[in-house]
Amino acid sequence: MRVNTPGRTALAIAVVTAALAPMTPAVAAPAPAAADLRADVNRDGTVDVTGASDVEGEDTWTTGRGAVLLPNIDDDGRRCKATAPNGKPLSDADLARCNDASDAVVNGAADAADLARLRTVPMPALADAASGSVRVVGPGASRSRLFLKRAGRWVVLTPAVKLTAAELRAGVELYAEATDIVRDRAVWDGTVVVELAVAPGGGAPATTDRVTLRVAPLLTHHHLQQTQRVMVTQIQGGGSYGKRQRAFVEALDAQTREAGIGPASVKFTEPDPWTQDFVEPAYASMAGPGGKAQSMRIMLRSAQPDRTAGRQLFTKMRGPDVGVVQVTQVLDSEEWTLNSMGNLETIPPYEHAGRAFPAGRIIMGERKDTGAKPARAMRTLLASQGLQDPLLLDTSWLHVGHVDEFVQFLPADTPRGWRIAVADPEAGMRLLRDAKAQGHGGRGVFSVPPAIGMGRPGETIDQALANPKLAADNALAARRIAANLEVLKRETGVTDAEVVRVPALYTRGIEGDAEPAGGKSDERRVPLLRRLGGSAESMEEVRRFGQQRRLAGPELTVQTSAYIPGAVNGVVLGKDRYLAPKQWGPVINGKDVFTEAVTAAYRGAGMRVSYIDDFYTYHLGMGEVHCGTNTLRDTTQRWW
Repeated sequence: MRVNTPGRTALAIAVVTAALAPMTPAVAAPAPAAADLRADVNRDGTVDVTGASDVEGEDTWTTGRGAVLLPNIDDDGRRCKATAPNGKPLSDADLARCNDASDAVVNGAADAADLARLRTVPMPALADAASGSVRVVGPGASRSRLFLKRAGRWVVLTPAVKLTAAELRAGVELYAEATDIVRDRAVWDGTVVVELAVAPGGGAPATTDRVTLRVAPLLTHHHLQQTQRVMVTQIQGGGSYGKRQRAFVEALDAQTREAGIGPASVKFTEPDPWTQDFVEPAYASMAGPGGKAQSMRIMLRSAQPDRTAGRQLFTKMRGPDVGVVQVTQVLDSEEWTLNSMGNLETIPPYEHAGRAFPAGRIIMGERKDTGAKPARAMRTLLASQGLQDPLLLDTSWLHVGHVDEFVQFLPADTPRGWRIAVADPEAGMRLLRDAKAQGHGGRGVFSVPPAIGMGRPGETIDQALANPKLAADNALAARRIAANLEVLKRETGVTDAEVVRVPALYTRGIEGDAEPAGGKSDERRVPLLRRLGGSAESMEEVRRFGQQRRLAGPELTVQTSAYIPGAVNGVVLGKDRYLAPKQWGPVINGKDVFTEAVTAAYRGAGMRVSYIDDFYTYHLGMGEVHCGTNTLRDTTQRWW
């Protein structure tokens, strides 16, 4: 927005006076050009000061046009510490307080890549007495910072810093950073308005110009973005459970190498095996050189301040081009388990019914039976980004209550580019009934070998099918999944032909246990434990780690978790690579019937499936491979 003061009248008077004067006419000096500040409005990676490509829309901002700046919350110089000078661990607040935007310097030459460029249009006719100033006006002033590189040194631009006439004649390149993401658009919507004021000197009035930038939205990843690295917790110690879990990590590394993913997995060490749950990898990006995305990873810590595993994001992940964001304003009335990031998945990009989601759309689970939702502060933060409008699905029927327990999204060679995969309890029950009809009712439901310190589930197919609770649990799961699928189809336009149905079975808990008073007990939250008949020590280990998935909360209806390891709760490693939990289902004629059926379902969707054993590590704790891992994905896909 350009504001020009009335210099034309003075010029006209000067011209008329010169014409009437009885002397040799003098040529008046041309009036200096008005202040003109430019930013990368068209997002091509450059700031145009010779043409007009960055002029239209410089005062407004839309998803498709308008200048963008990054929240500069990484740590390029690795200067942020985890301990205080006295050696004591820093508080969560102090950990989060340190990043590249927390000081008034450019932290290393590479950090300039994280700064948005602005330029002033050269004003060659300015007199020596001219000067200029730049400032941020409005709410963005306290959430952004401007820099100027002068004589090889970075200078923080404040209204008190004056641009010289020589600098204005040549044109000045400025740099901008945001000091945070948008957390609540009712407080700040991410807008940063930068104003250039130029005083031409000689008593002539100043001219000003403004441009509008907005901080890049924080975006969660979807499965069309290529996996670049896997993350997992490697339990230190932990008895026999720790040994089994470390064996899982070795097998996971082998699977990722085979899938061509490197470098080696990021390994957390906090004794919380649910790596999916304490963090959601996200990113922010703006147009860089050539219009390509200049990106920054942002690790979004779960809204569970008491989950200390999240502190590792500051010590193991934060660094060059990696920042961390945490939410601490968690209401007591919100259910803890719903705040785990396994309860956050992202639909790939789509357009439907007049709405477009170019970066995908978030789904989260809520308990409609009790009214419990994920933390309000987290929902507000996600919605405030303005691009991925979270969609809530009903997970009341699940013990843990996470969306990753029954739905996922698969890359597909189709016009849409993806499919929905859902767990199919009816198909799971059909596999058992078919096996019985073929005379195999005496076969064990589970083929998993016993582990050290653990027993082996001994139910036969006949016993499972004779259990009215198992039939009721899977009928319930089928109804709830179907209802959620209808929501997804309505919101996205996906048809039945684009749905992949993956055989599954669910159970409410322990067969033969008396219903505990109030519907609460540790055993009901760790299904199958008593069936295994393992040692008290081993069962306590699994119970303890399982409780990190689901703390005490109301159970007003039947709630279930996976009976056979939940195949849909696996990891999309690539556009055609899928890692599923090993099924350990009934073996008939030398083949695991669940493995055969799951493989066929994914193969029909164009995916190659491999399996990894998580039975005694994650499955018994009400999670699977996806719950125990996480992925860092490609950040170069443009959202604009």
